[in-house]
Amino acid sequence: MGLVFTYLMTYGGSVVALFNPFIGLLIYICFAIIRPEALWHWSVPPGNYSRVIALSLLVGWALRGFGDWRFGRATPIVLCLVAFLGWACISATRALMPERAWEWIEAIGKIVLPFVVGMTVIDSTLKLKQLAWLILLGHGYVAYELNRAYLNGFNRLQEVGFGGMDNNCLVITFVTCCGLAFFLGLSARALWQKALAFGCLALMTHAILFSFSRGGMLGLIVVGIVAFLITPKRLTNWLVMLAIAAVAIRLAGPEVVGRFFSTFADDQQRDVSAQSRLDMWKICADAIASNPVFGLGPYHFPVHAAHFGLTEGKEAHSLWLQIGAELGLPGLSLLLLFYLVCIVRLWPVSRFGYPVPDPIFHDIARMVIASLAGFMVAAQFVSLPGLESPYYIVLIGAGALKLLSVPQYDHIGLGAAEPSDAATEEFEEARWQVPAAV
Repeated sequence: MGLVFTYLMTYGGSVVALFNPFIGLLIYICFAIIRPEALWHWSVPPGNYSRVIALSLLVGWALRGFGDWRFGRATPIVLCLVAFLGWACISATRALMPERAWEWIEAIGKIVLPFVVGMTVIDSTLKLKQLAWLILLGHGYVAYELNRAYLNGFNRLQEVGFGGMDNNCLVITFVTCCGLAFFLGLSARALWQKALAFGCLALMTHAILFSFSRGGMLGLIVVGIVAFLITPKRLTNWLVMLAIAAVAIRLAGPEVVGRFFSTFADDQQRDVSAQSRLDMWKICADAIASNPVFGLGPYHFPVHAAHFGLTEGKEAHSLWLQIGAELGLPGLSLLLLFYLVCIVRLWPVSRFGYPVPDPIFHDIARMVIASLAGFMVAAQFVSLPGLESPYYIVLIGAGALKLLSVPQYDHIGLGAAEPSDAATEEFEEARWQVPAAV
Protein backbone atom coordinates (compact mmCIF):
# COMPACT_ATOMS: atom_id res chain seq x y z
CA MET A 1 0.00 0.00 0.00
CA GLY A 2 2.84 2.38 0.85
CA LEU A 3 4.52 1.74 -2.48
CA VAL A 4 1.28 2.38 -4.40
CA PHE A 5 0.70 5.62 -2.49
CA THR A 6 4.27 6.80 -3.07
CA TYR A 7 4.24 6.10 -6.79
CA LEU A 8 0.76 7.55 -7.24
CA MET A 9 1.67 10.76 -5.45
CA THR A 10 5.04 11.04 -7.19
CA TYR A 11 4.11 10.43 -10.79
CA GLY A 12 0.40 11.18 -10.77
CA GLY A 13 1.01 14.24 -8.63
CA SER A 14 3.75 15.40 -10.98
CA VAL A 15 1.26 15.60 -13.82
CA VAL A 16 -1.28 17.47 -11.70
CA ALA A 17 1.42 19.87 -10.42
CA LEU A 18 2.05 21.06 -13.97
CA PHE A 19 -1.48 22.51 -14.00
CA ASN A 20 -1.91 23.21 -10.28
CA PRO A 21 1.41 23.88 -8.55
CA PHE A 22 -0.29 24.14 -5.15
CA ILE A 23 -1.13 20.43 -5.33
CA GLY A 24 2.52 19.74 -6.10
CA LEU A 25 3.50 21.81 -3.06
CA LEU A 26 1.17 19.79 -0.82
CA ILE A 27 2.67 16.51 -2.04
CA TYR A 28 6.21 17.83 -1.60
CA ILE A 29 5.44 18.84 1.99
CA CYS A 30 3.70 15.53 2.61
CA PHE A 31 6.83 13.60 1.54
CA ALA A 32 8.98 15.84 3.74
CA ILE A 33 6.84 14.82 6.72
CA ILE A 34 6.13 11.13 6.23
CA ARG A 35 9.40 10.23 4.44
CA PRO A 36 8.00 7.24 2.51
CA GLU A 37 11.32 5.35 2.41
CA ALA A 38 11.44 5.42 6.23
CA LEU A 39 7.74 4.99 6.94
CA TRP A 40 7.35 2.01 4.61
CA HIS A 41 10.96 0.89 4.54
CA TRP A 42 10.00 -2.71 3.78
CA SER A 43 8.26 -1.85 0.49
CA VAL A 44 9.37 1.59 -0.76
CA PRO A 45 12.87 1.53 -2.26
CA PRO A 46 15.16 4.57 -2.04
CA GLY A 47 14.33 7.03 -4.81
CA ASN A 48 14.13 10.68 -5.84
CA TYR A 49 10.42 11.01 -5.09
CA SER A 50 10.61 14.50 -3.61
CA ARG A 51 12.90 15.68 -6.41
CA VAL A 52 10.49 14.47 -9.10
CA ILE A 53 7.53 16.28 -7.58
CA ALA A 54 9.65 19.37 -6.89
CA LEU A 55 10.68 19.66 -10.54
CA SER A 56 7.08 19.37 -11.71
CA LEU A 57 6.05 21.90 -9.07
CA LEU A 58 8.60 24.42 -10.32
CA VAL A 59 7.67 23.86 -13.97
CA GLY A 60 3.99 24.32 -13.17
CA TRP A 61 4.81 27.41 -11.13
CA ALA A 62 6.74 28.87 -14.08
CA LEU A 63 3.95 28.06 -16.54
CA ARG A 64 1.54 30.00 -14.33
CA GLY A 65 3.74 33.08 -14.32
CA PHE A 66 5.49 32.44 -10.97
CA GLY A 67 2.40 33.32 -8.97
CA ASP A 68 1.62 36.60 -7.23
CA TRP A 69 4.51 38.28 -5.39
CA ARG A 70 2.46 40.83 -3.48
CA PHE A 71 2.82 39.55 0.08
CA GLY A 72 1.42 42.49 1.99
CA ARG A 73 2.15 42.32 5.74
CA ALA A 74 3.93 39.00 5.23
CA THR A 75 6.71 40.63 3.18
CA PRO A 76 9.20 40.98 6.10
CA ILE A 77 8.76 37.28 6.93
CA VAL A 78 9.67 36.22 3.39
CA LEU A 79 12.57 38.66 3.24
CA CYS A 80 14.01 37.38 6.53
CA LEU A 81 14.02 33.79 5.29
CA VAL A 82 15.55 34.65 1.93
CA ALA A 83 18.13 36.89 3.61
CA PHE A 84 18.95 34.08 6.06
CA LEU A 85 19.79 31.81 3.14
CA GLY A 86 21.74 34.62 1.47
CA TRP A 87 23.79 35.26 4.59
CA ALA A 88 24.55 31.55 4.83
CA CYS A 89 25.97 31.76 1.29
CA ILE A 90 28.23 34.63 2.33
CA SER A 91 29.35 32.72 5.42
CA ALA A 92 30.06 29.64 3.30
CA THR A 93 32.68 31.53 1.29
CA ARG A 94 34.75 31.87 4.47
CA ALA A 95 34.21 28.33 5.77
CA LEU A 96 37.01 25.85 6.37
CA MET A 97 35.25 23.18 4.30
CA PRO A 98 33.20 24.99 1.61
CA GLU A 99 31.77 21.80 0.12
CA ARG A 100 30.24 20.89 3.49
CA ALA A 101 28.81 24.39 3.84
CA TRP A 102 27.25 24.34 0.38
CA GLU A 103 25.63 20.95 1.04
CA TRP A 104 23.95 22.52 4.07
CA ILE A 105 22.83 25.50 1.99
CA GLU A 106 21.39 23.18 -0.64
CA ALA A 107 19.35 21.38 2.04
CA ILE A 108 17.98 24.66 3.43
CA GLY A 109 17.32 25.90 -0.10
CA LYS A 110 15.01 22.93 -0.62
CA ILE A 111 12.85 24.42 2.12
CA VAL A 112 13.19 28.11 1.27
CA LEU A 113 12.24 27.73 -2.40
CA PRO A 114 8.99 25.80 -1.73
CA PHE A 115 8.17 28.36 0.99
CA VAL A 116 8.48 31.19 -1.54
CA VAL A 117 6.48 29.22 -4.10
CA GLY A 118 3.78 28.65 -1.50
CA MET A 119 3.59 32.34 -0.69
CA THR A 120 3.04 33.17 -4.36
CA VAL A 121 0.31 30.57 -4.99
CA ILE A 122 -1.72 30.81 -1.77
CA ASP A 123 -4.77 32.89 -2.63
CA SER A 124 -7.59 31.60 -0.42
CA THR A 125 -8.37 30.46 3.09
CA LEU A 126 -9.27 27.07 1.62
CA LYS A 127 -5.64 26.53 0.63
CA LEU A 128 -4.49 27.55 4.12
CA LYS A 129 -6.83 24.99 5.68
CA GLN A 130 -5.71 22.30 3.25
CA LEU A 131 -2.08 22.99 4.12
CA ALA A 132 -2.80 22.92 7.86
CA TRP A 133 -4.69 19.64 7.68
CA LEU A 134 -2.01 18.07 5.49
CA ILE A 135 0.72 18.94 8.00
CA LEU A 136 -1.36 17.66 10.90
CA LEU A 137 -2.44 14.39 9.29
CA GLY A 138 1.07 13.64 8.06
CA HIS A 139 2.49 13.99 11.57
CA GLY A 140 -0.50 12.22 13.06
CA TYR A 141 0.10 9.18 10.88
CA VAL A 142 3.81 9.05 11.75
CA ALA A 143 2.88 9.34 15.44
CA TYR A 144 0.35 6.53 14.98
CA GLU A 145 3.01 4.19 13.62
CA LEU A 146 5.39 5.06 16.46
CA ASN A 147 2.62 4.53 19.03
CA ARG A 148 1.77 1.18 17.49
CA ALA A 149 5.41 0.05 17.74
CA TYR A 150 5.58 1.26 21.34
CA LEU A 151 2.42 -0.61 22.36
CA ASN A 152 3.82 -3.74 20.71
CA GLY A 153 6.83 -3.56 23.01
CA PHE A 154 9.40 -1.70 20.87
CA ASN A 155 10.06 1.99 21.51
CA ARG A 156 11.16 2.74 17.97
CA LEU A 157 11.15 6.47 18.61
CA GLN A 158 13.70 6.28 21.41
CA GLU A 159 15.78 3.36 20.13
CA VAL A 160 15.93 4.09 16.38
CA GLY A 161 14.24 7.39 15.62
CA PHE A 162 12.58 8.04 12.30
CA GLY A 163 13.78 9.18 8.89
CA GLY A 164 17.33 9.90 10.05
CA MET A 165 16.12 11.86 13.12
CA ASP A 166 16.63 10.73 16.70
CA ASN A 167 13.99 10.99 19.41
CA ASN A 168 14.91 14.57 20.38
CA CYS A 169 14.69 15.83 16.81
CA LEU A 170 11.45 14.09 15.90
CA VAL A 171 9.51 15.18 18.97
CA ILE A 172 10.29 18.81 18.14
CA THR A 173 8.21 18.47 15.00
CA PHE A 174 5.42 16.84 17.04
CA VAL A 175 5.55 19.73 19.51
CA THR A 176 5.31 22.17 16.61
CA CYS A 177 2.17 20.46 15.35
CA CYS A 178 0.35 20.21 18.69
CA GLY A 179 -0.86 23.81 18.49
CA LEU A 180 -2.06 23.08 14.99
CA ALA A 181 -4.00 20.02 16.19
CA PHE A 182 -5.63 21.79 19.13
CA PHE A 183 -6.98 24.77 17.21
CA LEU A 184 -7.99 22.73 14.17
CA GLY A 185 -9.99 20.58 16.57
CA LEU A 186 -11.61 23.63 18.15
CA SER A 187 -12.45 25.28 14.85
CA ALA A 188 -13.76 22.20 13.01
CA ARG A 189 -17.53 22.11 12.69
CA ALA A 190 -17.94 18.41 11.87
CA LEU A 191 -17.59 16.01 14.78
CA TRP A 192 -15.46 13.60 12.78
CA GLN A 193 -13.00 16.41 12.04
CA LYS A 194 -12.81 17.29 15.73
CA ALA A 195 -12.21 13.64 16.57
CA LEU A 196 -9.50 13.39 13.90
CA ALA A 197 -7.66 16.51 15.07
CA PHE A 198 -7.81 15.65 18.77
CA GLY A 199 -6.89 12.05 17.97
CA CYS A 200 -3.74 13.25 16.22
CA LEU A 201 -3.04 15.50 19.22
CA ALA A 202 -3.30 12.51 21.58
CA LEU A 203 -0.98 10.39 19.41
CA MET A 204 1.64 13.12 19.16
CA THR A 205 1.42 13.93 22.88
CA HIS A 206 1.93 10.30 23.83
CA ALA A 207 4.88 10.03 21.43
CA ILE A 208 6.49 13.09 23.03
CA LEU A 209 6.09 11.52 26.46
CA PHE A 210 7.52 8.09 25.65
CA SER A 211 10.40 9.71 23.75
CA PHE A 212 11.71 10.88 27.17
CA SER A 213 12.89 14.09 25.52
CA ARG A 214 13.05 16.86 28.11
CA GLY A 215 13.09 19.55 25.44
CA GLY A 216 10.02 18.03 23.83
CA MET A 217 8.14 17.89 27.14
CA LEU A 218 9.02 21.49 27.94
CA GLY A 219 7.95 22.60 24.48
CA LEU A 220 4.65 20.76 24.88
CA ILE A 221 3.98 22.58 28.16
CA VAL A 222 4.72 25.91 26.46
CA VAL A 223 2.23 25.07 23.69
CA GLY A 224 -0.38 24.33 26.34
CA ILE A 225 0.26 27.56 28.24
CA VAL A 226 0.15 29.73 25.11
CA ALA A 227 -2.97 27.93 23.87
CA PHE A 228 -4.63 28.59 27.24
CA LEU A 229 -3.78 32.29 27.05
CA ILE A 230 -5.10 32.88 23.54
CA THR A 231 -8.11 30.53 23.46
CA PRO A 232 -11.48 32.30 23.83
CA LYS A 233 -12.68 31.71 27.39
CA ARG A 234 -15.90 29.75 26.86
CA LEU A 235 -17.20 26.80 28.84
CA THR A 236 -16.79 24.38 25.96
CA ASN A 237 -13.20 25.48 25.41
CA TRP A 238 -12.46 25.15 29.14
CA LEU A 239 -13.84 21.62 29.14
CA VAL A 240 -11.76 20.63 26.12
CA MET A 241 -8.56 22.02 27.65
CA LEU A 242 -9.25 20.28 30.96
CA ALA A 243 -9.89 16.99 29.16
CA ILE A 244 -6.64 17.29 27.20
CA ALA A 245 -4.68 18.14 30.34
CA ALA A 246 -6.20 15.16 32.16
CA VAL A 247 -5.29 12.78 29.34
CA ALA A 248 -1.72 14.12 29.17
CA ILE A 249 -1.27 13.70 32.93
CA ARG A 250 -2.66 10.17 32.73
CA LEU A 251 -0.27 9.25 29.88
CA ALA A 252 2.76 10.61 31.74
CA GLY A 253 4.02 7.92 34.10
CA PRO A 254 6.49 8.36 36.98
CA GLU A 255 9.50 7.78 34.73
CA VAL A 256 8.41 10.53 32.35
CA VAL A 257 7.73 12.96 35.19
CA GLY A 258 11.09 12.22 36.79
CA ARG A 259 12.87 12.69 33.47
CA PHE A 260 11.20 16.06 32.94
CA PHE A 261 11.99 17.47 36.38
CA SER A 262 15.63 16.46 36.00
CA THR A 263 15.80 19.39 33.57
CA PHE A 264 15.79 21.74 36.54
CA ALA A 265 18.16 19.79 38.79
CA ASP A 266 21.02 21.60 40.53
CA ASP A 267 24.71 21.05 39.82
CA GLN A 268 24.97 18.09 42.20
CA GLN A 269 21.91 16.24 40.87
CA ARG A 270 22.15 17.08 37.16
CA ASP A 271 22.77 14.05 34.92
CA VAL A 272 25.55 13.77 32.34
CA SER A 273 23.28 14.49 29.37
CA ALA A 274 21.89 17.71 30.86
CA GLN A 275 25.34 18.88 31.97
CA SER A 276 26.85 18.23 28.54
CA ARG A 277 24.21 20.44 26.95
CA LEU A 278 25.02 23.29 29.28
CA ASP A 279 28.73 22.87 28.54
CA MET A 280 28.11 22.96 24.79
CA TRP A 281 25.91 26.04 25.10
CA LYS A 282 28.74 27.83 26.86
CA ILE A 283 31.10 26.77 24.08
CA CYS A 284 28.66 28.13 21.50
CA ALA A 285 28.53 31.44 23.35
CA ASP A 286 32.32 31.62 23.22
CA ALA A 287 32.28 30.74 19.51
CA ILE A 288 29.77 33.52 18.82
CA ALA A 289 31.91 35.98 20.73
CA SER A 290 34.98 34.94 18.70
CA ASN A 291 33.19 35.05 15.30
CA PRO A 292 30.22 37.40 15.76
CA VAL A 293 29.72 38.39 12.11
CA PHE A 294 30.35 35.48 9.77
CA GLY A 295 30.57 32.62 12.24
CA LEU A 296 32.37 29.33 11.69
CA GLY A 297 30.49 28.58 8.47
CA PRO A 298 27.29 26.62 7.74
CA TYR A 299 27.28 23.23 9.48
CA HIS A 300 30.80 23.83 10.79
CA PHE A 301 30.31 23.55 14.54
CA PRO A 302 30.88 19.76 14.27
CA VAL A 303 34.02 20.46 12.23
CA HIS A 304 35.45 22.62 15.01
CA ALA A 305 34.11 20.50 17.87
CA ALA A 306 37.49 18.91 18.60
CA HIS A 307 39.03 22.38 18.85
CA PHE A 308 36.54 23.11 21.64
CA GLY A 309 37.47 19.93 23.51
CA LEU A 310 34.43 17.97 22.29
CA THR A 311 34.18 14.75 20.32
CA GLU A 312 34.78 15.39 16.62
CA GLY A 313 31.48 15.79 14.79
CA LYS A 314 29.56 16.75 17.94
CA GLU A 315 26.47 18.93 17.51
CA ALA A 316 25.72 21.82 19.87
CA HIS A 317 22.23 20.52 20.77
CA SER A 318 20.74 23.98 20.39
CA LEU A 319 19.36 25.30 17.13
CA TRP A 320 19.70 28.95 18.12
CA LEU A 321 23.19 28.79 19.61
CA GLN A 322 24.56 26.57 16.86
CA ILE A 323 23.17 28.87 14.17
CA GLY A 324 24.77 31.80 16.01
CA ALA A 325 28.10 29.98 16.17
CA GLU A 326 27.96 28.95 12.51
CA LEU A 327 26.40 32.00 10.83
CA GLY A 328 27.21 34.72 13.34
CA LEU A 329 24.77 37.17 14.91
CA PRO A 330 23.35 38.35 11.54
CA GLY A 331 22.37 34.80 10.58
CA LEU A 332 20.90 34.10 14.01
CA SER A 333 18.98 37.39 13.99
CA LEU A 334 17.46 36.72 10.58
CA LEU A 335 16.23 33.26 11.55
CA LEU A 336 14.80 34.50 14.85
CA LEU A 337 13.08 37.40 13.11
CA PHE A 338 11.56 34.99 10.59
CA TYR A 339 9.65 33.34 13.43
CA LEU A 340 9.15 36.31 15.73
CA VAL A 341 7.79 38.68 13.08
CA CYS A 342 5.23 36.04 12.17
CA ILE A 343 4.16 35.66 15.81
CA VAL A 344 4.06 39.42 16.48
CA ARG A 345 2.04 40.22 13.36
CA LEU A 346 -0.42 37.40 14.03
CA TRP A 347 -0.89 38.24 17.70
CA PRO A 348 -3.55 40.94 17.20
CA VAL A 349 -5.30 38.73 14.66
CA SER A 350 -5.61 36.02 17.33
CA ARG A 351 -7.67 38.32 19.56
CA PHE A 352 -11.42 37.95 19.42
CA GLY A 353 -12.06 41.68 18.97
CA TYR A 354 -9.75 42.05 15.97
CA PRO A 355 -11.92 42.65 12.86
CA VAL A 356 -11.44 39.97 10.21
CA PRO A 357 -13.53 39.10 7.15
CA ASP A 358 -13.72 35.46 8.26
CA PRO A 359 -13.36 34.06 11.82
CA ILE A 360 -11.08 31.33 10.45
CA PHE A 361 -8.29 33.92 10.56
CA HIS A 362 -8.54 33.98 14.35
CA ASP A 363 -8.03 30.22 14.45
CA ILE A 364 -5.13 30.30 12.00
CA ALA A 365 -3.37 32.99 14.02
CA ARG A 366 -3.85 31.07 17.27
CA MET A 367 -2.63 27.75 15.91
CA VAL A 368 0.47 29.27 14.36
CA ILE A 369 1.38 31.29 17.47
CA ALA A 370 0.99 28.31 19.83
CA SER A 371 2.91 25.97 17.52
CA LEU A 372 5.82 28.36 16.97
CA ALA A 373 6.06 29.24 20.68
CA GLY A 374 6.48 25.56 21.53
CA PHE A 375 8.98 25.06 18.72
CA MET A 376 11.15 28.02 19.68
CA VAL A 377 11.49 26.74 23.25
CA ALA A 378 12.01 23.09 22.28
CA ALA A 379 14.55 24.02 19.58
CA GLN A 380 16.89 25.23 22.32
CA PHE A 381 17.54 21.55 23.05
CA VAL A 382 18.32 20.22 19.57
CA SER A 383 20.27 21.31 16.47
CA LEU A 384 18.09 20.79 13.42
CA PRO A 385 17.86 23.83 11.11
CA GLY A 386 16.54 21.61 8.30
CA LEU A 387 13.39 20.56 10.17
CA GLU A 388 10.68 21.37 7.64
CA SER A 389 7.49 21.64 9.70
CA PRO A 390 8.19 24.95 11.49
CA TYR A 391 8.91 26.67 8.17
CA TYR A 392 5.65 25.43 6.67
CA ILE A 393 3.65 26.39 9.76
CA VAL A 394 5.06 29.89 9.32
CA LEU A 395 3.86 29.59 5.71
CA ILE A 396 0.31 29.14 7.03
CA GLY A 397 0.61 32.25 9.18
CA ALA A 398 2.33 34.31 6.51
CA GLY A 399 -0.30 33.21 3.99
CA ALA A 400 -3.02 34.45 6.32
CA LEU A 401 -1.30 37.83 6.68
CA LYS A 402 -1.03 38.05 2.91
CA LEU A 403 -4.74 37.39 2.42
CA LEU A 404 -5.66 39.93 5.09
CA SER A 405 -3.58 42.75 3.61
CA VAL A 406 -3.53 42.37 -0.16
CA PRO A 407 -6.65 43.78 -1.87
CA GLN A 408 -6.56 41.65 -5.00
CA TYR A 409 -8.33 38.84 -3.14
CA ASP A 410 -11.69 40.64 -3.09
CA HIS A 411 -13.00 38.07 -5.56
CA ILE A 412 -13.00 35.34 -2.88
CA GLY A 413 -14.86 37.46 -0.38
CA LEU A 414 -11.92 38.70 1.64
CA GLY A 415 -12.66 42.29 0.72
CA ALA A 416 -16.23 42.19 1.94
CA ALA A 417 -17.45 44.35 4.77
CA GLU A 418 -16.18 43.39 8.17
CA PRO A 419 -18.66 41.29 10.16
CA SER A 420 -20.09 42.69 13.34
CA ASP A 421 -18.97 41.37 16.72
CA ALA A 422 -22.39 39.76 17.14
CA ALA A 423 -22.04 37.90 13.83
CA THR A 424 -18.58 36.71 14.75
CA GLU A 425 -19.84 35.56 18.16
CA GLU A 426 -22.70 33.69 16.49
CA PHE A 427 -20.30 31.95 14.12
CA GLU A 428 -17.95 30.97 16.96
CA GLU A 429 -20.79 29.46 18.99
CA ALA A 430 -22.26 27.66 15.98
CA ARG A 431 -19.03 25.74 15.46
CA TRP A 432 -19.68 23.85 18.69
CA GLN A 433 -23.24 22.88 17.89
CA VAL A 434 -23.85 19.29 16.81
CA PRO A 435 -24.51 19.24 13.05
CA ALA A 436 -28.08 18.41 12.11
CA ALA A 437 -26.94 15.42 10.07
CA VAL A 438 -25.51 13.89 13.25
